Amino acid sequence: MTDSHKDDTPDQCRITCAVVEGVRVVTAQGEIDHDTTPAFGESLLSANDTLAHRRIVADLSGVTFMDASGVNVLIAAYRQVTGTEGWLRIAGAQPSVLRVLQTVGVDAFIPCLPTTEQALSS
Repeated sequence: MTDSHKDDTPDQCRITCAVVEGVRVVTAQGEIDHDTTPAFGESLLSANDTLAHRRIVADLSGVTFMDASGVNVLIAAYRQVTGTEGWLRIAGAQPSVLRVLQTVGVDAFIPCLPTTEQALSS
C-alpha cells in the first residue's frame, strides 16, 4: 500500500508516505523548518489509528536543513507512538541534520540509522 502525495507545504519541502511491511515510512526532501513542520507532523502521525502505523520510519536522507521545530515534531511523534507501544526510527539523516539531532540528544532515544532498510529491519 502506498500513499504517496505532496503535502500543502512550501516549495522547500516535499513529503511522501508509504506503508512498507506494516511500517509507515515518511520521506522528507528539502528543508524542515517552522513553515513545513505542520505538514511533516501530520505525515508522521496521521495514520496512527491502527497498530501497524504506530511503527514509523522518518527517512530524512533528502533533508538538507532541520531547525528546532523539526526536532520538536520528531520528539512529539516519538512520545505519541511510544505511548501506544509503537516506535519511531530516523533513517539516512545527512551529516548536518544528524549533527543537530545529536547536539540536542535526540539520537539517545530515537534510533538514527544509515538507511531506511536498516531502520525497517532493526
